[in-house]
Amino acid sequence: MLFCIYNGFLQGYYLIYCAEYPNDWCTDIRFTSGLLLFLLGMGINIHSDLLLRQLRKPGEVTYKIPQGGLFTYVSGANYFGEIVEWFGFAIATWSLPAFAFAFFTLCCIGPRAYHHHRYYLKTFTDYPKSRKALIPFVF
Repeated sequence: MLFCIYNGFLQGYYLIYCAEYPNDWCTDIRFTSGLLLFLLGMGINIHSDLLLRQLRKPGEVTYKIPQGGLFTYVSGANYFGEIVEWFGFAIATWSLPAFAFAFFTLCCIGPRAYHHHRYYLKTFTDYPKSRKALIPFVF
C-alpha cells in the first residue's frame, strides 16, 4: 500500500508541477499512441479479470484453467494487460516517473506470470502447451 501511495504521489507531482506539454500535445503521436495502448491494456486487464472472477462459483475452491480472451494465448492475460496499460500511460505522459513505474510493473508482474504459467503446466495435464506465459506467441 505504501508503494501505491508513493507511486501515486510521484505520478501526480510530476504531472502537476514538472510536466510541460505544448498546446498541441493531444495530437502528438506519443500522446495518441500512448492513450490507445493504455485503453487497449485497460480493456485486456478488465476483460481478463472478469474471466478470472467467473472461473469459480461461490464456495468453490478448486483451481480451473482460464479460458477465452487473451487466455487463449497466454497464462497471464491480466498481467499482460496491466503492463500494456502502464507502458501506454508512460508513452502518453512521456514522463520519467511513468516509465519507471511501467518498467517496475514489468519486473514485478513478469515473473508472477512466468510462475503462474509453470504452475498451470505442472498442475493441469490438459493445459494447452502452445500457451505462453506473458507475451502472446513470444514468452
